[in-house]
Amino acid sequence: MATAHKDEKNIKLAFFINLLFSIGEFIGGFLINSVAIMSDAVHDLGDATALGLSWFLQKFSKKEGDQKFSFGYKRFSLLGALINALILIAGSVYIFFQAIPLLFNPEHSNAQGMVWFAIAGVLLNGFAAYRLHKGKSVNEGVLTWHLLEDVLGWVAVLIVGIVLLFKDIHILDPILSIAIALFILFNVFRNLSKTMKILLEGVPQEINLDEVHSRIEKIPGVLSVKDLHIWSIDGEEHAMNVCLSVTGENLAESTAIKEKVRSTISDLHIIHSTIEMDWKNQ
Repeated sequence: MATAHKDEKNIKLAFFINLLFSIGEFIGGFLINSVAIMSDAVHDLGDATALGLSWFLQKFSKKEGDQKFSFGYKRFSLLGALINALILIAGSVYIFFQAIPLLFNPEHSNAQGMVWFAIAGVLLNGFAAYRLHKGKSVNEGVLTWHLLEDVLGWVAVLIVGIVLLFKDIHILDPILSIAIALFILFNVFRNLSKTMKILLEGVPQEINLDEVHSRIEKIPGVLSVKDLHIWSIDGEEHAMNVCLSVTGENLAESTAIKEKVRSTISDLHIIHSTIEMDWKNQ
């Protein structure tokens, strides 16, 4: 429960940092007459909206099971991760549309304004990304890339701003923007693949089904494993359904075998397990 509360707190912090900074960008961009800063403010405001949605869904995912969702609401945090991944993809495509024309017609920017905003952007978004990076949920993993995208973007702005203070090479801005967008897309699709695997009830990446099968079959009294299914609830907690052919014929022996099975898989974060018995007399 403490970890869950910390996850929610980290997302809340990242939301407020992004929201306040985007407001600051709107004001600063207007004052220094920078279209680039104003455009990034729109992007950051979209990030803040995504973070706010994730904060709500992460909090909502803590609800216990009921008549509608017997496993609880944990997968609602995955919904946040999925929405955020789609927003990141859309944001990266937007960057391509903005940056590619600038390769052929670079625009002049306010170099000093870019440098100061870049420093603030790197520090604030870097701090928020660091806090989320320590979280374990899939939602936090995707959100970390939201903020890392901003950090890398501001690093690029900082580099370009410093160069522009001395050299008039404005094409560096769109080149760096495209490189960052490609890097972000690569990692977003990797996280999106992980999210979709959980939603499609695939075997968790860190679990080897054959190894679990072998572990259970080695338990005294177990003749064979007929059906074994393992899937993840939210990327952190897993569930298992298994049917065993066993020796014996009384409740005490059945209870003992089930306890041994659960003990054998205790290191796999399997919180929910259903173990069925098919008795074979020898």
